[in-house]
Amino acid sequence: MNFKTLALAAAISATFVPAAFADMAAYRPVTDANVLNPEAGEWLMWRRTVDNQAYSPLEQVNTKNVGELRMEWSWSLPVGGLTEVAPLVRDGVMFVGMNQAVVQALDATNGNLIWEYKHKNPEWTGGYHASQADRQRNNIVLYKDKVYLTTPDAKIVALDAKTGKSLWESQVADWKKGFSYTAGAMIVNGLIYTGMSGCSIADTGGGCFIMAHDAETGKEVWRVNTLSDLTRKEVEASWNGIPPENRYGGSAWITGAYDAKRDTLFWGVGMPIPWAESVRGTTGGATLYTNSTLAIDAKTGKVKWYYQHLGRDDWDLDSVFERVLVESEIAPEAKEVRYMSAKVKPGKKYDVIVTVPGKYGTAFVLDRDSGDLLWARDTAYQNVVKGFTKDGKSIPNVDLISKTIDQTVHVCGGRSLGKLWQAGAYSPKTNSFYFPMAESCRDLTPNPGEYVTGGALGFQKSGPAQAAPGETNTGRFYAFNVKTGKMEWVKKQAALFTSSALTTAGDLVFVGDSMRNFTAFEQASGKLLWNSKLNTSVSGNPMTYSVNGKQYIAITTGPHAQTPTAVAVNPELKNVNDNGHSLFVFALPDAKAAK
Repeated sequence: MNFKTLALAAAISATFVPAAFADMAAYRPVTDANVLNPEAGEWLMWRRTVDNQAYSPLEQVNTKNVGELRMEWSWSLPVGGLTEVAPLVRDGVMFVGMNQAVVQALDATNGNLIWEYKHKNPEWTGGYHASQADRQRNNIVLYKDKVYLTTPDAKIVALDAKTGKSLWESQVADWKKGFSYTAGAMIVNGLIYTGMSGCSIADTGGGCFIMAHDAETGKEVWRVNTLSDLTRKEVEASWNGIPPENRYGGSAWITGAYDAKRDTLFWGVGMPIPWAESVRGTTGGATLYTNSTLAIDAKTGKVKWYYQHLGRDDWDLDSVFERVLVESEIAPEAKEVRYMSAKVKPGKKYDVIVTVPGKYGTAFVLDRDSGDLLWARDTAYQNVVKGFTKDGKSIPNVDLISKTIDQTVHVCGGRSLGKLWQAGAYSPKTNSFYFPMAESCRDLTPNPGEYVTGGALGFQKSGPAQAAPGETNTGRFYAFNVKTGKMEWVKKQAALFTSSALTTAGDLVFVGDSMRNFTAFEQASGKLLWNSKLNTSVSGNPMTYSVNGKQYIAITTGPHAQTPTAVAVNPELKNVNDNGHSLFVFALPDAKAAK
């Protein structure tokens, strides 16, 4: 494909509105130093920092006063579809990137609109192709004097942060084949890092990509193919002779993490397509790099190492979710830990990746230097990972792999109710990781279908969602200790936890659910300290920021991919009107905030 950078003129619609605050002349460019160490009151990227911890050092709102939080302002979002938004804040300006590639700049103190950008999307072909535009999440990042947007038609667009005007756009991949961006970028040291999606669609054979582009021009610097690596014999052998052009899946649809010390990216890769290996023709093959963590040299794109969390995935349990970078001692003591590496040295602090990468909910802690598994444990009930080898490789439960196209298996963990895009958060105050999950089981049967332009190639029938053995509901919010593997606490409820998590130096962890509750728990104990009923399902990525010494906490609401499926297990959930895409911002009363 001939990739080129295009100047944008008539293709984009931008609206400019005077604002009460917003002295945009005072807006400061985001430096590389800011990226690696943001100011305490600012939120410049999806999870605030390049390590994806989603931890804020702000502590004005804390366990003693969180009960006094009140709504400061709210805003109606001008989009439909799913609401998986990650607001960003710099110099008192909030930037909100939404699906359909819509971006707004708002006064972060009152919600007044400063400018709006609406990307001119093409007409999509096929239902699944069209749905990708409604599945965009955290699709913007701030860098220098620009807002960088990834679009559903596989472009990177650079917007002027002060005006919303497009400065350039780069066509990264052919959207007509089905390639798209459903997650945003990370930008470090002048390079834009992104992961491509859409490789579930019929014309995308050959693989998805993780890429680097020049932040000034949009020119491609390198790319990693997630389904093929001719430098590693084991990758090619894992496809059982299927040529690269006939391989599908491997979408990199969640933003990765960056380690400045090692100048290394850590990125997750999704499942193989079709879902059942009896249909995709890879019987016995691990289909690398699907369901893997990749460690990638940030300058060159070379894959330093990989760890595959789930080979022979027969069930659509992609292990693509957030990779969180943490420094911790490793001394697993919980009896639930299913694997502990013999290489672990007591008392030593390790640089690790903490992740619950797949829908099935197993937690993994990996060494950042070697990719070795240090420990792993289950959270929700699952039956797809049977165990681990002595050297830490996961063992799939082959008894649940359908041998024929009409064989039904009962799978627990994932598929519409499991760990999805909602990201967990880490707190250095407790050395614990907090994340939402939905516990469930269902019957799966291979179902060969037709290759239709714009259509998905999953080719598997799903039975209704069911509660896991011994359980009566599905909603879960977990807290486990990174050092010990101990489950510190867990919240179980009928309603799903449908937002990402946020931790703060105020000893709080925030999360929202499908029954309209936006909630703050005490990190150490899990004690409920504050709750606000909003207009509809709570979704998106909660974040916090400060302007003029006042701390604010923001969250979005709107439809969520899991909610309809949850009704099959808990019918009482159907009484929520799943509309009303909105942004809500909370703060303490002014007198309390001033103390």
